[in-house]
Amino acid sequence: MAQFTCVACGKTFPVRWQTWRCECGGVLEMTDLPPFDRDAVERERYDLWRYRHMFPFIPEQQHIVSMGEGFTPLVETNIYGLAVRSKVEYMAPTGSYKDRGAAVLVSFLSAHGVKSVVEDSSGNAAASLSAYAARAGIKAQIFVPANASPSKLGQIEVYDAELQLVEGSRQAAAVAAQEAAQKSCYASHVYSPLFMTGLRTFAYEVAEQLGWQAPDNLVFPVGHGTFLLGTYRGFQDLLAAGVVERMPRFFAVQSRAYAPLFEAYRRGQEQVSPVARGDTIAEGIRIANPPRGRQVLEAIRKTGGAVLTVTDDEIVQAQHALARLGLFVEPTSAVAVAGLRKLDRVLGPTETTVVPLTGSGLKAAPGLPAPG
Repeated sequence: MAQFTCVACGKTFPVRWQTWRCECGGVLEMTDLPPFDRDAVERERYDLWRYRHMFPFIPEQQHIVSMGEGFTPLVETNIYGLAVRSKVEYMAPTGSYKDRGAAVLVSFLSAHGVKSVVEDSSGNAAASLSAYAARAGIKAQIFVPANASPSKLGQIEVYDAELQLVEGSRQAAAVAAQEAAQKSCYASHVYSPLFMTGLRTFAYEVAEQLGWQAPDNLVFPVGHGTFLLGTYRGFQDLLAAGVVERMPRFFAVQSRAYAPLFEAYRRGQEQVSPVARGDTIAEGIRIANPPRGRQVLEAIRKTGGAVLTVTDDEIVQAQHALARLGLFVEPTSAVAVAGLRKLDRVLGPTETTVVPLTGSGLKAAPGLPAPG
């Protein structure tokens, strides 16, 4: 039976919406999910719920809250002289990959009669949760840094969520949300094991779209690192079930201004330490101290991947390079593509490399900034 397990002390908990962190302060992950079964894939569905058998904690079909999220295109792309597959996650209902986690989390909350939630986010996760909460008839209160993108704030308000602007850092918004959650449900895209379980579907889709094969490499933009970690757990499911024969290499790309994972990786440390805050146009990954940093680094090292950084100028150049190929992404999404230029001697020409395009360019300021 599926359960929550603390990664710090190993304590287990029943799958409950009230539980989002261990008493010891450790983060929780979903464990004891059923084995992945290719024969159980619901092939008549073209969304993430085709892998319904991996979500036994959502009891009935009628409890699923869905807008067709998942099963995004895998587009062949030649960029910077590299042949890669771009997984167009910004084609999700709210314009970002966060819909994978929000759909699974809100479905569980709806099934258990939750009427109100709080969340903190720099934009995309809040917009996603607000949309799915609205569809489920759940009231959402969202804590967002006051300097978040106006277009993202507007999107959150469209779904009739109660917006709380918090002055200061991204962490200040998280603290404010956790305080408010004492009287509500903390539907956190960072802490909730349910949200991260939804992200595992990215791995299932990539493998299925490649003919039930694992790619050689996966390159992610990383702040908290939950997308990378959720995908890693998904490939662990596939490997354990014998669906794929090996793990991909996982590469994390961070903004040079916010690079705690890079600093820990560079120094050979297992634990991630907070970094001094800088400024970057990649607002979605302005994370100084990721709670799941240790697990993210472990996934990268175990698969033979690496962590690297890029500058804002390199991010803008990557945005323009993608746009010339018809792919319009927000700066955060372009971070991974910018990293490809530094991996040209690492990614083999005959290897299969997949890059998620995590968020739509329509979420950022109109147009593209001029390259530096």
